[in-house]
Amino acid sequence: MKITIFFVMILLTISQTIQAQTANVITYNIRYANEGDGENAWSKRKIQVTDLLRFHEADIIGLQEALYEQVTDISLQLPGFDQIGVGREDGKARGEYSPIFYNSRKYQLKDHGWFWLSETPNVPSMGWDAACKRICTYALLEDYDKRKSVWVFNTHFDHVGDEARINSAQLILEKIDSLNTRNNPVILMGDFNLTPESAPIARLETQLADSKKVSAQAPYGPEGTYNGFNFNSELKNRIDYIFIKGKIEVMKYGVLTDSYEQRYPSDHLPVLVEVAL
Repeated sequence: MKITIFFVMILLTISQTIQAQTANVITYNIRYANEGDGENAWSKRKIQVTDLLRFHEADIIGLQEALYEQVTDISLQLPGFDQIGVGREDGKARGEYSPIFYNSRKYQLKDHGWFWLSETPNVPSMGWDAACKRICTYALLEDYDKRKSVWVFNTHFDHVGDEARINSAQLILEKIDSLNTRNNPVILMGDFNLTPESAPIARLETQLADSKKVSAQAPYGPEGTYNGFNFNSELKNRIDYIFIKGKIEVMKYGVLTDSYEQRYPSDHLPVLVEVAL
């Protein structure tokens, strides 16, 4: 009897340890604030976006297409979260951000920065055959018991340039290698504007794992992540991803179809994974 109780206590301890080291990670293109979107304008859906993030208890969030006002709105509605990122146009506040929000009660920021997806990544610049300036934000987060750290990268690939997208994939892999000198786990997420069979996604998968493919539980939700604000969309186009590398396990993967009044909060669906370090 004493042996049985002993093993039960060990199993409970292991379970609690695993639970303490898990995190919900969300990538979400929230569509830039454009009052020309009519009923889908940011002013009419911003509460739904932040409600979604809170309800699903996200610990680490990567957003795309967020303008300064949107970053501010979300920051005000997510107490206990800090964020990093800059506008892609000038490296300050102009243009779209790819910010990283993180639960500051759970993680402390050990390192951070950003770079442009171009031949001159250290300055605001448009790369190769891209139609827009594109940026990648990164952060090294450490949980407060100082036992586990994770690198988080968040980006938004160009929607036009084929050369830009393949070179962006290569650049990000090189940046991960140069920054991650201690072989910490890595999360790369974002809107890649590419479907799974494309060459840049294949390039990323030479060093990173697609979280959908390695999830311990069967993937949840539709294949596609782009809805175009069409509630009747077939949801076939998967262009938003979360990749992982190193000692990190994907417990769950899901594409969330939360809606209100037969409308989606954005023209993309958020992707959520639960990971264990």
